Amino acid sequence: MENNLPAPSLAKNDKKAKSLIWIVSVVVFVAVAFLASFRLNIDLGFNVHVFAQANAVINSLVAALLLAGLLAVKQKNYEAHKKIMLVAIALSVLFLVSYICHHLFAGETKFGDLNHDGILSDEEKLKVGNLRYVYYIILFTHIPLAAIVLPFVLFTAYRALIGEYEQHKKLTRITWPLWFYVAVSGVVVYLMISPYYT
Repeated sequence: MENNLPAPSLAKNDKKAKSLIWIVSVVVFVAVAFLASFRLNIDLGFNVHVFAQANAVINSLVAALLLAGLLAVKQKNYEAHKKIMLVAIALSVLFLVSYICHHLFAGETKFGDLNHDGILSDEEKLKVGNLRYVYYIILFTHIPLAAIVLPFVLFTAYRALIGEYEQHKKLTRITWPLWFYVAVSGVVVYLMISPYYT
């Protein structure tokens, strides 16, 4: 094992960690799924789509941090890697809060709904064309991967924080591309849907 690896930040307790990670993951998944069906008709005094803009900015930052974290670890700068990845996790928590706020206050937007009436007419479908299919393919890959990435991120972080770097490295081979795709596709989804926000 390399000398410049950081000392463990947490004491190992797999049973407690697994329970906590699964509880957090399930609670977040259920909360997001449950709250997605609700809309609060409250005038916040500002355009509620600012939350969606914030989500896109956060996702962009997370994608950049994931690349920076990868570069840092390739250069064996493990302390920088650790700090970068912890910031990426903190931003992801902030994203989650902003995401829930957007769905609660903005409701659903239909891709291609040019007149913002909540109904996608045949004429609107025709104007949008095949771009609709591209949007839905990206969206329907983004959503399930966003739902499953959280426990991967938490287990991967846990292995690093207790100093089990080989297990961390193995998990990272799955977690990093999943997380990166979710971050980047989140930005693409925003850029594609935002013209149809009211």
